Amino acid sequence: MLVMVDLDDTLCNTWEAGKYTIIRLFPHLLRKRKFKALFYILTARYRELEQSRELLVLDLDKLLQRIMERVYSRVKREDLEEMLELVDRTFFSNLKLFPDAKYFLEELKKIDAKLVLVTDSSTYWQRKKLEYLGIKDYFDGIIISGETGHSKLDPHNFLLARRMFPNEDEVYMVGDRDDTDMKGGKAVGAITILVKRGYFKGKRAKYADYVVKDLIEALEVIKREHEKRDKA
Repeated sequence: MLVMVDLDDTLCNTWEAGKYTIIRLFPHLLRKRKFKALFYILTARYRELEQSRELLVLDLDKLLQRIMERVYSRVKREDLEEMLELVDRTFFSNLKLFPDAKYFLEELKKIDAKLVLVTDSSTYWQRKKLEYLGIKDYFDGIIISGETGHSKLDPHNFLLARRMFPNEDEVYMVGDRDDTDMKGGKAVGAITILVKRGYFKGKRAKYADYVVKDLIEALEVIKREHEKRDKA
């Protein structure tokens, strides 16, 4: 059995930690008189970045730089570094595993599932999260878009995960985003399980075989599907 798992808002509260970080940025931007950047955040114009393949593979400093350059023609390096330090410190002080995450991972290991993390963002950012959350060793493989150069908006990383364990014919994809996790899982023949939480929880599910509220329900789906295969 191969289970591909997303990280952000599937295993940990990335969107919630991000919201706290944005709130903490407000007084900093006001103090620096960065009113255009403040307006950009308050009007949720960052939503236009959701479908950007390039931004999903960048390091945090490059991501912040691109966002600021959308608002200002030039950004001082010292201003960017100050923002980066604030974002990094605030984000990780608020980042937590969801209560069901370790149980989900541990139960899958008990039934000898191969676990592969398939996640967007940069190498530095995602590997720091894994170390901080203490879950790196649960995974038999880790695929990060910043390392492959491909975001989950195309199936490349899911194919890489599938090729790690070519003899596993029972494959699942568990994630929170339909147009990446579920679509990518479908592209490699996985049973797709959408966990409705985090930033994308209000989006309509198009590619999910199952829609669940948490990882406990996702685990139940996997065990039920596994038992059906054993009986077949």
